Amino acid sequence: MFLEPPVDYIQPVFRPPSEGRSLILQVTNGCSWNNCTFCEMYTAPQKKFAPKAEDKVIEEIKRCGEQLIKTRRVFLGDGDAMALSFRRLKTILKAIKQHLPTVTRVSSYCLPRNLKYKTVEELKELRELGLSLIYIGAESGDNTVLEKINKGETFETTRDAILKAKEAHIKTSVMIINGMGGHEYSQQHAINSAKLVNATQPDYLATLVLFFSSGKEKVEAGFGGTFTPLNTAELCEEIRTFIEHTDLDKSIFRSDHVSNHLVLKGVLGKDKQAMLDEIDDAIAHFKNHPDIAHNPSVF
Repeated sequence: MFLEPPVDYIQPVFRPPSEGRSLILQVTNGCSWNNCTFCEMYTAPQKKFAPKAEDKVIEEIKRCGEQLIKTRRVFLGDGDAMALSFRRLKTILKAIKQHLPTVTRVSSYCLPRNLKYKTVEELKELRELGLSLIYIGAESGDNTVLEKINKGETFETTRDAILKAKEAHIKTSVMIINGMGGHEYSQQHAINSAKLVNATQPDYLATLVLFFSSGKEKVEAGFGGTFTPLNTAELCEEIRTFIEHTDLDKSIFRSDHVSNHLVLKGVLGKDKQAMLDEIDDAIAHFKNHPDIAHNPSVF
């Protein structure tokens, strides 16, 4: 018997790598900010930001339940589900509890600005209804870099959002972009990004490498034409500086995105020295293979 697809997606749909087996509920389309110079995720004409109609979302959740979709995890898409009001998020989470009772974790991308007007008490209520993890693309902890990439956030706003989520017992997964400051700002980007994660102690921490699938003109314009992408060896040196300056207790760290030139996995801080040793081995390797070391981070 033919079954109507339970969720009506507006393509393309994005989700974190760790949500590969999750049911994706597209409760918004696109990103409410969508002005970052480096981001190419929501630039298609059909990805203009808009919340999906609430009755349609609830109907899709019901269909998922009726079609006996048994899943433990739900990811609220698109790029900005936390832009929804507390009331609407509460309604969606209640519907998930009612119609998808096997779900044990609900997660979402989250722009720091979207927690500014949600109280800790409201976030705690969302946590009790199942929202247990948010993914925050910090990109950098350096205010100069954040301004040049038009992130619309600062060290302080990102820090405050992560700490507010943690106070509400919502786990945080924070992402930093290796190479985001280019050659000119590499050192301060790495050190200040370490200061950001030190101040917030995220549950999960990840890095990916800046890449330009459609060209780097927008990024260059933000830097006033002075942006110089890091080559492979310089990317390793930057990630070493970043990890060296971290002072973390038990953040699970991953640099296993497809863009990463060097895959690192462990817990910071107990695995910090082992990671630094692994990076040093990679840097030594690149010094012996300059043809690889000097490839730019563009692919």
